[in-house]
Amino acid sequence: MRRDGRICPSAGRSPASFPATLQPSARMTRDEKTKLAQAAACLVCAVVVWRYGSDLEGTEFSGGWLTGPLLDMKDVGTLLFVLALLLTFVYRRIAAATTLVASLLCLPLYLYFTTPGPFRWAFRGEYSVPLQANFVWNKWNIAGIVALTIAACLGIRGLLFAADPRPRG
Repeated sequence: MRRDGRICPSAGRSPASFPATLQPSARMTRDEKTKLAQAAACLVCAVVVWRYGSDLEGTEFSGGWLTGPLLDMKDVGTLLFVLALLLTFVYRRIAAATTLVASLLCLPLYLYFTTPGPFRWAFRGEYSVPLQANFVWNKWNIAGIVALTIAACLGIRGLLFAADPRPRG
C-alpha cells in the first residue's frame, strides 16, 4: 500500500515475477569492484598528474637535459592513464599493464621534486639551481606518489588475478 492509500500493483509479488528490466540488481561481483577501483585509480592519477605537470609546461624546466624528458614521460603517462581508463571495462589485462606502465612513467617527476638530493646523485650533471635540501616534504608530491603507487598495485593485481573469460578444459 502506498502512502496516499492506493494499493501498489506489485504488492505481494515476489521479485522473481518482475520483468527482467525491473528486477533488483544483484550485488557487484568482486571482478566488477576491482574493475571499478582500477578505473577510479586511473582517473585520479590522470587528473593529479595532468594538474601537477601543467604548471611546468612552457617554462625553462621543459627544456632541460633531464627535466625535459621527465615532462615528456609525464605527458605519455597521462595519456596512458586515460587509455587505461577507457580499456578497463573491456580489456582488463591490457588496461592493467597500461596502468602499470603509466605509473612508472609518471613517478620520476614526483621523485625529482621530493628527493632532489638522491636524484642528483643518480643523475650527475650541471644543474642551474643549487641544491637546498636532499628531501622536500610537499603534501601534493606525496599524494601523487601514493596515488601512483596505488594505481601500480592495482595494475599488478589486475595482471595477476584478472578473470579469464575463456573456459579452460
